[in-house]
Amino acid sequence: MMAAGLVARVLTGSRWAPALWQMPWLPLLLVSAAAAVVAEQQVPLVLWSSDRDLWAPVVDTHEGHITSDMQLSTYLDPALELGPRNVLLFLQDKLSIEDFTAYGGVFGNKQDSAFSNLENALDLAPSSLVLPAVDWYAVSTLTTYLQEKLGASPLHVDLATLRELKLNASLPALLLIRLPYTASSGLMAPKEVLTGNDEVIGQVLSTLKSEDVPYTAALTAVRPSRVARDVAMVAGGLGRQLLQEQVAPAVIHPPVSYNDTAPRILFWAQNFSVAYREQWEDLTSLTFGVQGLNLTGSSWNDSIATLSLTYEQLFGTTVTFKFILANRFYPVSARHWFTMDRLEIHSNGSVTYFNASQITGPSIYSFHCEYVSSLSKKGSLLIARTQPSLWQMTLQDFQVWNKEGIHMVSSDSHLCVS
Repeated sequence: MMAAGLVARVLTGSRWAPALWQMPWLPLLLVSAAAAVVAEQQVPLVLWSSDRDLWAPVVDTHEGHITSDMQLSTYLDPALELGPRNVLLFLQDKLSIEDFTAYGGVFGNKQDSAFSNLENALDLAPSSLVLPAVDWYAVSTLTTYLQEKLGASPLHVDLATLRELKLNASLPALLLIRLPYTASSGLMAPKEVLTGNDEVIGQVLSTLKSEDVPYTAALTAVRPSRVARDVAMVAGGLGRQLLQEQVAPAVIHPPVSYNDTAPRILFWAQNFSVAYREQWEDLTSLTFGVQGLNLTGSSWNDSIATLSLTYEQLFGTTVTFKFILANRFYPVSARHWFTMDRLEIHSNGSVTYFNASQITGPSIYSFHCEYVSSLSKKGSLLIARTQPSLWQMTLQDFQVWNKEGIHMVSSDSHLCVS
């Protein structure tokens, strides 16, 4: 009944919750959870560690309770201060409570569970904590929080990279492992993807066990997987959905490319919008696929690159956006990584700076994120050095690549973690 135990713990946050078939209130809970997900966009967060006694029993994660960012920090602080210095963050694109109920093999069919390795890890872990509903904002800032608490920059790793790392129990390390969630599209059903993700979790933990490395691990997601479906269900919109107009497919624009002797920087977004004094302008059609786009000031070498975009008569003046990318070699991962050190906005003889250090990835990959924005509701990956700022920016479905590989838009190799 291991799968049922995991599902019960995810649903209620209690280590000793009853099995699903002993829960007459389950339908009401799932409807309440669906409504909560629609309103607040919560995701589950599962924590476990190789150390003992990191978490006291959580008494307030009852049915329907939403863990805030402040509450989450009270759970994480002791684990990060007293527990192992190696922290793993398994981050899916999408995950919801319903994934555990639908694919957890909860009706006695343990062999059908898509979470066998996760269940095994929780059962064997000396310490574990399950938070069924964590506020989206808390999760969106989780990487930054972990980085600040550990004093270590995040390393995006896969299995091959992990085997090359030389982790030290006394030195902090923040390892980020992306786990994709793909909705049914004729290619892979959600259960197949979740099972594959669970196998990755098992392989990573097996690697750490073979090297006798102490660790604390967390599994969560960027956003819930069931929002679109639940909006229709909760609003009673199944009939109305049939009457809604078909949404036109998004227009795919070619990326901006800066070349010298070869392609050096590629930049793409589904939407590129900026605001000055709260007046917004959409620059998408003025940027992508434009033959005469002004790239004056762009440059590239082995250690630093600048993509410079200049627009005439934007907010009544000439405005230049400079994306500054650094390329560095990190011995711990034995590879080069690029980081967007900052974004500069030049106008009227002044410069506005945004820190953007969370935009990072191995040089052989591109960086991709659903939103790169200065707005808190979009994740705040761009942080103005001077607050409040007269400028705001949002890049939807943002992707950037520096130096190697030219198939950036189709590769989607590296995803954001905010």
